Amino acid sequence: MKRLLISLLGLAAALFPMAAQSADTTLITLDDALRIALSENASVKVADLEVKRTGYARKGSYAALFPQVDGSANYQRTIKKQVMYMDFDMSSMMGGAGAAAGSGESAEKPAASSRSTDGFEVGRWNTWSAGVSASMPLVNAQLWKSLRISDQDVELAVEKARGSRLETVNQVKKAFFTVLLAKEAAKVYKSVYDNALENLELTQKKFNAQRASELDLTRAKTTLANAVPNVYDSQNSVELGLWQLKAVMGVDLDQQIDVAGSLTDYADSMLTEPAPSSDLEGNSSLRQLAIQADQLSNTIKMQQYASLPSLALAFSYSLNAMANDYKFNQYKWSPYSYVGLSLNIPIFAGGRRYNAVRAAKVQATELDIQRANAERQLQIAVRQYLGTMETAVKSYGSASSAVETATKAYGIARQSYDVGRSTLTDLNDAQLALTQSQLGVCQAIYSYLSAKSDLEGTLGADFLDKTQNNE
Repeated sequence: MKRLLISLLGLAAALFPMAAQSADTTLITLDDALRIALSENASVKVADLEVKRTGYARKGSYAALFPQVDGSANYQRTIKKQVMYMDFDMSSMMGGAGAAAGSGESAEKPAASSRSTDGFEVGRWNTWSAGVSASMPLVNAQLWKSLRISDQDVELAVEKARGSRLETVNQVKKAFFTVLLAKEAAKVYKSVYDNALENLELTQKKFNAQRASELDLTRAKTTLANAVPNVYDSQNSVELGLWQLKAVMGVDLDQQIDVAGSLTDYADSMLTEPAPSSDLEGNSSLRQLAIQADQLSNTIKMQQYASLPSLALAFSYSLNAMANDYKFNQYKWSPYSYVGLSLNIPIFAGGRRYNAVRAAKVQATELDIQRANAERQLQIAVRQYLGTMETAVKSYGSASSAVETATKAYGIARQSYDVGRSTLTDLNDAQLALTQSQLGVCQAIYSYLSAKSDLEGTLGADFLDKTQNNE
């Protein structure tokens, strides 16, 4: 009996601190949990940053359409000047016509000494140059198509961010419903414990009055002792569920929160709301595959456009100076500038462009197969979720009837045991049936809500869109 009292005191000590902490606990609804998660969840934050990153990358790619202006400055110090050699007729420079009149032989065959054999150095020791150049594409089909692909990169990032939000919403919903299920189970096991305690007190009185055997008293003690671990486990499940909820919400695990409402609050919606649609148009995975397919289509065209000519505009202006000293104020700067058009006509690249087009087409075919298979798998998942929801509704109706019957049966068994018309075993059997039926109701509601959450995530039902429409 002392051990039993110790267990009872331990259970009370475990429950009272939880009640004391409730004063500092923040009560949140499902909508509150979803809003917090969509602003604090790590996956959502990373997805939003990815959208920002691809936006910057797109702006950077559009810069290729604008003039590219570069400045330059150079200095060269000559270590060894170049030597220039020139072959020329010296006689022609010295009046070769008159010399030829004095000697016909020399006019017909110039002497070997008439050619210069010594070179001379050219250039100066210091060379300075500075200038600016600019270029801009005028006609470049491949560049234009690559810009469209950059736009689709942003679209893909936005859709991935949406998919991350949908996944976060699904995780928060299921974690929230798991906490509600754990709390309902804790209530059931607490009621089982309370009933076992009342039955033990009643059996103890009957035993003292010699109306119950020692075996009945021992069974009552055993039933109460078996109810204690279930209470502890259910309370621990509530704590674990709250930790999981805080983790997917992205809040501090030490923050004290609790969920509002109960599973029974969602029971009416199970029976009244219409069957959800099975249209996969809003599925994020299929949307991402569709964007990737468009990207591959544009990639094929971009590879094909690589064989087309391109036209660019170029401009350059520079100043040059050469000197043997560092007297800058005496330098003579010579300007040089030009403007022109550059036409590039691809002719032969060893089959590189042709094979790039073929590779892109094969990749597009692979993506079509993956998309068809993904859609098939999603349709199977949707049918599975709908089947689970339908089964949960039927199970809820059956379990609700079982609870009414089991509650009535337990009341009858309790009264019969009070007057000695039934045994403690009959009472325990009635209690077990009541417990199973109560847990069955909770499990049916949870199964429905969990399958509905998975279905909404698969169909792409956005929480933000719903709240905006309601407003």
